Amino acid sequence: MDLTTRLLEQFVVLAEEEHFGRAAERLSMSQPPLSQAIQRLERALGVRLLERSTRAVRLTAAGSAFALDARHLLEAQQAAVGRARRIADGTEGELHLGFISGISYTFLPRVLRLARDRFPGLRLHLHQSTSAELASMVRSGRLDLAFVRGPLADPDGLDLRTVADERLAVALPAGHPLAERPSLRLADLAAENFALPSLSALAGLAEQVAAACRAAGFAPRDGARADSLPGLISHVAAGTCVCLVPEQVPSGALPGVEFRVLETPRRPADGADNLTLTVVAATRAGHRDPAVERVVSLVHGP
Repeated sequence: MDLTTRLLEQFVVLAEEEHFGRAAERLSMSQPPLSQAIQRLERALGVRLLERSTRAVRLTAAGSAFALDARHLLEAQQAAVGRARRIADGTEGELHLGFISGISYTFLPRVLRLARDRFPGLRLHLHQSTSAELASMVRSGRLDLAFVRGPLADPDGLDLRTVADERLAVALPAGHPLAERPSLRLADLAAENFALPSLSALAGLAEQVAAACRAAGFAPRDGARADSLPGLISHVAAGTCVCLVPEQVPSGALPGVEFRVLETPRRPADGADNLTLTVVAATRAGHRDPAVERVVSLVHGP
């Protein structure tokens, strides 16, 4: 007996409902053909899958195990079909997208809105992690695409495209004397305690902050550490530190914090480039997926 997709669907629905009438209704069929199909399935497998009563059915141990495996088979089949369709034209199916926390305020929501409007048949599954971990997941095929902070320490096995640039801004405790100014020079912060990004979780931002401060003529004073942007800003809200964050972090991210832009230094030696953060689209080297290309084109252009 062939385990057809329809037969697997029938058994999975019955296992979920534990009632022939409700299952038949979900399957848009009458109850007798469903009952007959399940009986044929049990005979073909040579095991009892259900305990039947006048009101409901209960799965046997074998039935529970088979329902789980049948569900996995259906999911795998659906994934294969979805991937085939996506590979064909890039407009349907599922795409696994990785992102760093720093782009979740403005950049990523814009990508998701554009993708929803232009490619409604394309479902995006999101995974947030560090740039290094996301790059590894792209190389292994666990992610189709990742938006990471550039430059990457290890770009091997990846195709990288710059998709956005943004400036660093300074987060100050509310009422801080420097908050009276509309903008600041990075050198104005030389005497402040900094909430610094974790070297492991926020390596790209940590290197950027250190390089920018070094170019401005000082080393940031280590007042606190955090492995996420909300953590950094929480230190600032507590009134103990200042920190540098991507400018897209919203001004209302946390009460008690004020954001100010950083002025571009007049001379390159003052670190103008070090105040600019880069967002990079990472894909597997040599691998072309139409769905990935469509999503990247939303922010990168043709």
